[in-house]
Amino acid sequence: MPGKLSTHVLDTATGKPAQGMRLTLYKAPPGSGKLDLVKQAITNADGRTDELLLGPDEMEKGVYELHFEVSVYFTEKGEPEQSDPPFLDVVPLRFAISDPQAGYHVPLLVTPWSYSTYRGS
Repeated sequence: MPGKLSTHVLDTATGKPAQGMRLTLYKAPPGSGKLDLVKQAITNADGRTDELLLGPDEMEKGVYELHFEVSVYFTEKGEPEQSDPPFLDVVPLRFAISDPQAGYHVPLLVTPWSYSTYRGS
């Protein structure tokens, strides 16, 4: 199987995919203290991006960050339970790709008050 990077966002407050969440993928060069923009996307009706975040030809060993615009998503949904300012704003997930030939799936399970993630395949 060729390497790839994908994501999936689930709104665990409703038990449904998080449609319309904006996210940004960055590469974090070691020791630089900066983030290099790789790709921006919006989740579809299934809570996934229409295209892979990184396809087989784009996979590189390194450290990455995915930023999920959680507060904007819940505000646009009219979530009445959000605090002002929202408890969660942008959720950054920093992870490493050690094998560019492998499949990496980095999902986000989120509510206005909590989130979790794991490495899928």
